[in-house]
Amino acid sequence: MTVELVPIEGLPDVEPGTDLAALLASPLRAAGLAEGDVVVVTSKIVSKAEGRLVPGTDRAEAVAAETVRVVARRGDLVIAETRHGFVCANAGVDASNLEDGVLALLPEDPDRSAAVLREALEGSLGLERLGVVITDTFGRAWRTGLVNVAIGCAGLPAAVDLRGRTDHHGRLLEATIVAFADEIAAASGLVMAKDARIPVAIVRGLEPPDGPDGPATDLIRPPEEDLFRSSPLEALRAGSYGAFGRGEVPRPTLEEAIAAAAATTAGSLPANVAFAVVSSAEGLRELGRLMPLPRGTAAVIGVTITGGSEDDVAGAAAIGERLRLALEALGLGADRLPAGGDDRAIRGLLGGAGSRAIDLLATGRAPGGAAPTPRPPVDPSDLTSWR
Repeated sequence: MTVELVPIEGLPDVEPGTDLAALLASPLRAAGLAEGDVVVVTSKIVSKAEGRLVPGTDRAEAVAAETVRVVARRGDLVIAETRHGFVCANAGVDASNLEDGVLALLPEDPDRSAAVLREALEGSLGLERLGVVITDTFGRAWRTGLVNVAIGCAGLPAAVDLRGRTDHHGRLLEATIVAFADEIAAASGLVMAKDARIPVAIVRGLEPPDGPDGPATDLIRPPEEDLFRSSPLEALRAGSYGAFGRGEVPRPTLEEAIAAAAATTAGSLPANVAFAVVSSAEGLRELGRLMPLPRGTAAVIGVTITGGSEDDVAGAAAIGERLRLALEALGLGADRLPAGGDDRAIRGLLGGAGSRAIDLLATGRAPGGAAPTPRPPVDPSDLTSWR
């Protein structure tokens, strides 16, 4: 197989309201666009054509408006999840290749934009089997540098599932899903450099993979599979979810969070501190009669103490905070439960009359694409003295 990359050069500037299919039809025809070719288009010209531009006077405000969940931040850089489900720098808000004072937002629905462009190009050029990929430039965790990825896709499968097949040694493939549209997007970047004024390219010579066409949203990892859903710093800032997503939380996941919380600097948990988990439907119903539980609660975990000094109680409270961070790090929601209810009955559920709950956390699946209500911001200057 020989793959050819054909840059489409000399395109005029795109303005809000530009008909991209009409603009591209003639240069694509001149470049020999044929059945089976894939047209790759940068998100920037799609955003410009669709009017997804805002004044650049307050970049932070634009980023906040496009963000549904902050994953991590450092200085002015925010790694955020957009409403599309993409996790990227500054929620995809970008000023490159734009006039001063203007910011571009990602297309409202890149998969729909790709499908509309594909249908229009096929109609105007008399073709029946085109692919369209809309790209944006993302950084990558653990690796330096940027790469084009697919945020919109039509006419080809975005992901190709090879699980259940065998490799050339006959070994069963158990986890291999190829990000086919991302591979096309990355290849197109070789002829669509940011400083080259080339926002469109043709990728030619690809062998159609098995499987149905699929959107670029197929490439978004589900929250329950995300091992790095939030940074510890954002977990510290997190407030209340108020409600959790649907689905059970496996016992091994809760045990992993408890093990992480119990790994104290002293090397072992104090003998008078323990964890108590209520996860059965009956237990949660009984606990729900004693105190309000967030909707969708899959388990309630108590950090309990028997007797102990004030230092022991403070240590148990610190372990409770470690538990909350561990649950967040595992992609779960965690809400600290308010005080109240029948203390004696709660103690009975959580380990007996001789113990008391120092911290009580409800946990469940984090709602897809949702973030906890943030805690009120704190100004460090109000709390800190420097010498």
